[in-house]
This record gives sequence, C-alpha cells and structure tokens, in this order.
Amino acid sequence: MNGTLKTVLLTLLTLSALTIAIIELSGVSQNALFNKNKAVAAPNHSAANHIEAGTLPSGAAASGEANAVKHPKTSIKFDKDTYDFGTIKDGDVVEHVYTFKNTGSHPLIIDEVVATCGCTVPAYTKTPVAPGAKGEIAISFNSKGRTGNVDKNIILKSNAQEESIPLYFKAVVKP
Repeated sequence: MNGTLKTVLLTLLTLSALTIAIIELSGVSQNALFNKNKAVAAPNHSAANHIEAGTLPSGAAASGEANAVKHPKTSIKFDKDTYDFGTIKDGDVVEHVYTFKNTGSHPLIIDEVVATCGCTVPAYTKTPVAPGAKGEIAISFNSKGRTGNVDKNIILKSNAQEESIPLYFKAVVKP
C-alpha cells in the first residue's frame, strides 16, 4: 500500500472517530451512549455549597465503581424527573438538586451518577440511604459554549429496581 493511500485512510478513520465523539459528547443524538434510559427528577434547591465542598446533605452520594457485590433491590421515587433552568446566559454556571426518597425495604446504594457530557458535574452522598429516608443528587451545569436549546441528562446507577435512572434538565442558553 503506498504512503498516500495510507495517509488518506488514516485521515478518514480519525475524522470518523472525531465525529462520533462530538455527537456523543454534545448530546445531540437521542440515541447517544447515555441517552438510552428513562428517568425521574427533583425540586429546586441551591447545590452551590454542596458541589463546591464536594459533599451533600445526608442521603445523596458520590461517584464510585460498579457494584461488585449484589445488593438487595429496593425502590426509589423522585419528586420530578426533569428540571428546567429556563433562560440563562452563555457562561453561566447553574445548579440544581434532585431529591428522592427510598420507598423500598432495603437501603438504597448509589454506585455512581454519570454525566453525559463534560459540562455537567454531579455530586451525591456515598452512604446508603435507609428505607423511608430522603437523599439528594446535586448537579452543576456550565453553559459556556452551549448556546441554544440544551437538553441533557445524568444517569443514576444504583440497586433500585431500575438499575439505571436518567434525570433530565434543560435550558435555553442565550449568547
């Protein structure tokens, strides 16, 4: 194979991989890697102190590895599954706290909360949420460079009946 053909093929491969990465990370595709599940969400609280400190009030949890030990299934109920930040300016960092209740009979163990793009940072408690107790998942969304209609989600992975639960948020970002 001559050098020119190798260069062309390598360039095509690189451009294809870059295009796929951009589509996945931008959230444009409704069938993107992290947009395949259904969700539930929560109320309007300020998450600023929790996210900056890296902590949350009792009941929310932080990132971790996949659940190596099988925990008994439980159930979870969110106040809302979608939050609308409304109209914000490009560069604003906005925050929201999703509140949930463990409605099952076993402790709720959050394995991780995955952001579908780098513009969103989730924070949550690392401790199990007892049956009947409430918990929180805080998000911080950085709108810099995201002008237009924004529809994003985060994915909660836990020992709930539905192992992956997406939580949605949206905003209109003005320049």
